[in-house]
Amino acid sequence: MPAPLLHIDTAVSEFPAEADSVVIGAGITGTCAAYWLARAGQRVVLLEKGRVGAEQSSRNWGWCRQQNRDARELPLSTRSLELWEEITADTGMDLGFRRCGLLYLSEDESEIEGWAKWGRFARGEGVDTRMLGSAEAAERAGATGKGWKGGVWSPSDGIADPSRAAPLIAQGVVRHGGVVLQSCAARGIETSGGAVSGVVTERGTIRTRNAIIAGGAWAGSFLHQLGIEFPQAAVRSSILSVAPGAEGLPPALHTAAVSVTRRGDGGHTLAISGRANLDPTPGALRGARHFLPMFAKRWRSLAPGGLQAWRAGFETRRIWRLDRETPMERMRVLDPRPSARLLNETLSRAHRLLPELKPLPVQAQWAGFIDSTPDGVPVIDADIGLPGLVLAAGLSGHGFGIGPGVGHLTADLVLGREPITGTAQYRLARFGKGQWGQVADF
Repeated sequence: MPAPLLHIDTAVSEFPAEADSVVIGAGITGTCAAYWLARAGQRVVLLEKGRVGAEQSSRNWGWCRQQNRDARELPLSTRSLELWEEITADTGMDLGFRRCGLLYLSEDESEIEGWAKWGRFARGEGVDTRMLGSAEAAERAGATGKGWKGGVWSPSDGIADPSRAAPLIAQGVVRHGGVVLQSCAARGIETSGGAVSGVVTERGTIRTRNAIIAGGAWAGSFLHQLGIEFPQAAVRSSILSVAPGAEGLPPALHTAAVSVTRRGDGGHTLAISGRANLDPTPGALRGARHFLPMFAKRWRSLAPGGLQAWRAGFETRRIWRLDRETPMERMRVLDPRPSARLLNETLSRAHRLLPELKPLPVQAQWAGFIDSTPDGVPVIDADIGLPGLVLAAGLSGHGFGIGPGVGHLTADLVLGREPITGTAQYRLARFGKGQWGQVADF
């Protein structure tokens, strides 16, 4: 059974011939970018080749955190928490967002010291992060029935519902006058005078001066058509959920063994942090030199994968024609098979850690492709080689929580207004430099 996802109807009576901005990709980043642009009064078209939120935006844990963020992302993370609340208030819809706090527990003194070091920095930035001694950790972790050496409690962090957030924000786009086109793939960009002049789709061309690439795992191959190289690699993450029935568990718990998140229906999502399969792709092989530092740092967490990603075509380096079917139309939704071995290990660890989960049946299991940059920090940039083209991708496994902020910052760049955070750390040009020592710590 795939990841749960709310279906929304966004049918329109007439194909839009022009727009102020066209957003390509309706995951959490694209929907939020379109939402903020529409709120600013722009005529926005949001394009999605499949269904809104159907790829990684509905296949993640749902965490919205500041805790353990890379320093380059922390201001955007903090701002995003406020923006989750603002979008909820503006739309009047339940995105599942709540500041329920995140609990980290450990029996590893070096890991605890790493959290403490991060906490000393973060508190200087105004983040509420609290170290827990063994007694406090055991009290908060009563459901585990065991003692812990220590932990962290981040009370202002929280979760949102991956099955509902992107679709409901897309409805917010429509309420503010935007257009959302599902099952409509963007094929490429038209230019005039050396700048964006239109977006070519499978249904026709939309004239526009602004195009935002928020295509997640597809962004690199799309930009390759324009001669713009965006180093990107994807790993296949496997997750499962169990039915409702477990009581007394923390809403969001991380341990080295397994991480557990309470879902909107009362069930729980289970995953092992950092564990994934590395499926080779043409894009990853071409950009391998960029990713060697990351692989060297995280090789213990990555298992060799198969050919699913290669066959899916999202990292192809072939040039496609704009008047013929493209890889995006042949693969409307990336829905890879999860690793049975990893899921079995995840469930076994969860049962050992939290006995309350043992009698509950598995209600769904799924996988998703997490697109990553070489340093684990996203690219949000309006200066990538073609005026009018903005890139917002490479969220590296933590894009759901910062989606509202990434979308807002993207809209700021399009509108030429004061950005909500600094932008230098998100530029594409940084990958011209060596990556050793630049990989994010989280």
